[in-house]
Amino acid sequence: MTKIITLIKGKAVLAPLAGISNLAFRIVARSFGCPLAFTEMISANGLVRDSRRTLDYLKSSGDDKPLGVQIFGANPATMAQAAKIVAESGGDLIDINMGCPVRKVVKTGSGAVLMKDPVLAGHIIESVVKATNLPVTVKIRSGWSSNSINAQELSRIAQMAGAAAIIIHPRTADQGFSGKANWQIIAQVKNAVKIPVIGNGDILQPSDAVKMMTATGCDAVMVGRGALGNPWIFRGINERPAYGDDKYLPDLDERLKIINIHWENEAELVGRKLATKTFRKHLLWYTRGLKNSAQFRKTAGSCRDADSIFYELDRYFNFLRNSSSGETEYK
Repeated sequence: MTKIITLIKGKAVLAPLAGISNLAFRIVARSFGCPLAFTEMISANGLVRDSRRTLDYLKSSGDDKPLGVQIFGANPATMAQAAKIVAESGGDLIDINMGCPVRKVVKTGSGAVLMKDPVLAGHIIESVVKATNLPVTVKIRSGWSSNSINAQELSRIAQMAGAAAIIIHPRTADQGFSGKANWQIIAQVKNAVKIPVIGNGDILQPSDAVKMMTATGCDAVMVGRGALGNPWIFRGINERPAYGDDKYLPDLDERLKIINIHWENEAELVGRKLATKTFRKHLLWYTRGLKNSAQFRKTAGSCRDADSIFYELDRYFNFLRNSSSGETEYK
């Protein structure tokens, strides 16, 4: 883990985002300097049962290194077995999810509900650590609710169980993604343990990362929603002396180029037909905030095939290029 922490210290890593941080998106993020990326959250039960769909989440490549693989589960033995599968698959780091508040995860006894049972959480971490030589990190929240903030306790338990680092999202499980992340919790966790701490929550632009690291002393930051349609945020954070909150943003030609590269990655990964469906959300994010983008999204949303979508995309970007010369409306 020392080598990986040296690699990411003072920088930003890509969070495990369900339905988003697949190989296609990770490769794009890495092209902008993301030094460590995580897979989508993977079910330990699915890995152990040899579920083809679950194993697909482990797809990687030589350009996708080092790779963190996040697993979730409630049974120490199953989690240990899943960790061995991850190691055999070529993963470089295992992250245990103890922070997901989604109901379908929580009802299995996994994710954030484990913060209610620190003893079981410790057994799971220890079992995973003993099962593999890979570094193990643990992603937690502040606690289950505002009345049960126990991130410091969980962090100490994780450290004692052999975890190499803590990733902390300072919202409670019952907050979900609402409200504001309490960065003070990150500072408290940093002061409670000797292992590295990665802060997560409300990193939407490069200055947010600088503020978090300055305010909390965390070793690195993890970017989640801030990377949606904005993979260049890693360039802005990791090269912040050269890029400010505006300067890191791409021009139109670079934005269009990255959209096309991401599309090709997605089509190669899942097939062109399925990519036509899965990539639409990325188009919405990539064009968010641009002039007349709502009209483009409406038009693209009615297209039935990839050729039609990308015809509209090219037409829209031509409009954006010409808008400075008098063209004011995209139709």
